[in-house]
Amino acid sequence: MSALYSFAHAVVAPVLRAAWRPVVTGREHIPRSGPTILASNHLSVVDSILVPIVVRRQVYYLAKDEYFRSQPMRAVMSGLNQIPVDRSGGRASLLALDAALPVLRQGNVLGIFPEGTRSPDGRLYRGRPGVAKLALDAGATVVPVGLVGTERVQPIGARLPRIGPRVGPRIEVRVGKPLDLSPWRDGPADSRVLREITAALMHEIQALTGQEYVGRYAPRRLESHERA
Repeated sequence: MSALYSFAHAVVAPVLRAAWRPVVTGREHIPRSGPTILASNHLSVVDSILVPIVVRRQVYYLAKDEYFRSQPMRAVMSGLNQIPVDRSGGRASLLALDAALPVLRQGNVLGIFPEGTRSPDGRLYRGRPGVAKLALDAGATVVPVGLVGTERVQPIGARLPRIGPRVGPRIEVRVGKPLDLSPWRDGPADSRVLREITAALMHEIQALTGQEYVGRYAPRRLESHERA
């Protein structure tokens, strides 16, 4: 664990937990070791902050490579376990998830949003198959995570997160049981298999959050602060 991540987890995380008062359930479902993917719905910019502050293991996330262009920011982002990816489109976007493979193969935890972007209206959108491919390629455990109420912490368009009573009812992090990938482990990881795994994952996330499901991909937002 980097010195910056250790500092943030020891000093900053307790402050944010006190400010947002998240209710966490099912944390025992996260494996204590080994490659793990925490796959959650995506309602707010703060989602990739909230999950690491309530999980005991250190968590890696993908972030746009533009955040790494200056040396100070590159040091900060790397120290906080952010992985630079090119999301400019085309083949670069298709290969973006490959940057996470070394992290998983080293036995770490990767946080990821199967929808690929934040929900524009609070509904749960169709998942993209990258999570399934990563899980099969790295032999990783996939743990569904349902985030509830994080859109109140930092609604779309808000520049800063809210704290205290302004957040409203307590936000929740609901961790589900690991997805059983045994039916797909031994066969070819073709498009049909990836779709089946993704559908099973999104079903579990929906069961955790109670969101209305939309059977199409969410439109991508072109915002400088959006995470991969």
